[in-house]
Amino acid sequence: MELFSVVFRTIFFYFFVSLSYRIMGKREVGQLGIIDLIVSILIAELVAISIENVNDSLTLTIVPIFILVLIELLLAYISLKSRKIRSFIQGKPSVIICEGKINYHEMIKQRYTIDDLLANLRQQEIKSIEDVEYAFLETNGKLSIFKYDLNKKVYPLPIILDGKIQEKSLKKTPFTLGKIHELLIENKLDIKNIFYAFYKNEKIFVIEKNNKNIFLNNKNLNKQH
Repeated sequence: MELFSVVFRTIFFYFFVSLSYRIMGKREVGQLGIIDLIVSILIAELVAISIENVNDSLTLTIVPIFILVLIELLLAYISLKSRKIRSFIQGKPSVIICEGKINYHEMIKQRYTIDDLLANLRQQEIKSIEDVEYAFLETNGKLSIFKYDLNKKVYPLPIILDGKIQEKSLKKTPFTLGKIHELLIENKLDIKNIFYAFYKNEKIFVIEKNNKNIFLNNKNLNKQH
């Protein structure tokens, strides 16, 4: 009878947990953030305890898992609405290499060693650090690498993300904070409704939250301000 209960609980939780992860919209393991990993560990522990303790009611496991799923969905919804909360929960990518130079201060802060960096470069078939223009340590621990482009391709600079002006990127463009606000007013755009805006090839492209794409066409666009 005990063996039957173990088998039943194993099969039941296999499908129940699969359904829970389907509801949460989980990504592959290598892309899990800190919160996702915590939820995964807690669910695994709850299921393991329930399978071992066959005399306990299934409700004692189902309810906590259900609560974890609700918390995950709630945090995901709040994160979509607030960039500050999203950064607090998920963290921010760290710049490990910037314009070919290693950011040792950030590496120490993230406890990311030079051996870790070199290992990731080798995995992406990069022989030398000198070949890398930018490298970002993502919130899931993955290293995103951008090599120097031999054709000197210009990469887009994010100007606005989720309705917030990115002042660090803005400094690398010909525009001031005042000029950006002026352009938005001229084109009748509300910054709160802008999902993403980037600067490339002396042009600014805007993607609104309603998926409408806009090119800021201004006669003074190419002038220094």
